[in-house]
Amino acid sequence: MLRKISGRLRAISGFTVSTSRSEERVSMYRFHVADDHPLFRSALLAVIKRHYPESTVGESMALDGVISDLEQHPETDLLLLDLYMPGSQDLFGLITVRERFPGIPVAIISADEEVSTVSRAMGHGASGYIPKSCSPQIIHQAIHSILDGNRWIPEAYRSSLTPVTIEEKDLAAKIAALTPQQYRVLCYLREGWMNKQIGFELGVTEATIKAHITAIFRKLGASNRTQAVIMLSKMSLEETHVS
Repeated sequence: MLRKISGRLRAISGFTVSTSRSEERVSMYRFHVADDHPLFRSALLAVIKRHYPESTVGESMALDGVISDLEQHPETDLLLLDLYMPGSQDLFGLITVRERFPGIPVAIISADEEVSTVSRAMGHGASGYIPKSCSPQIIHQAIHSILDGNRWIPEAYRSSLTPVTIEEKDLAAKIAALTPQQYRVLCYLREGWMNKQIGFELGVTEATIKAHITAIFRKLGASNRTQAVIMLSKMSLEETHVS
């Protein structure tokens, strides 16, 4: 367990602790890999199993599964989170996990390599941003660095990041207070759906949707649909993306 302890000490004290390869091999980390693409999820699992063979790994393909697993395993050492996956559009998955599980480091895994996206993800608490175009060797380097208590992004981005505004951080905290189901309802409102349509899609009654909308307005401090949708749109990333 030496690597796990030394990484956390570094994060707290700022001291650099050297670690041998043998120490890395005997470390028993717990990872969670959250990605809805089986091929890339398998690629991440292969990197983890090769370099951390004694580790345990949880897997999920939707945000609900991520939250459920982390509730059962708060000792998770690193969450590798796809930026765009079922239940998590834009930054909702990241800000929700950071709000509910602030002690678990999150590394974003995404094919979105826009510097603005990287900046916002890091600004909202990600410990790293790993583009899906990275080689297995680079992915391991990123994981290794984050487990040591560092923040990691590709070198090409390190002089280009811009800070997130206080206004956006305050808005993110409000949106993170939504349940996954409330967030889904809000996303449908943004698409212009009526209550009956949303209820049919989610398999619940129209009255349930109205109750969700009331809760959404209360949590966001919005008085109508237009205000709520505008607030959500301010947290949106680019309309076109690849996951």
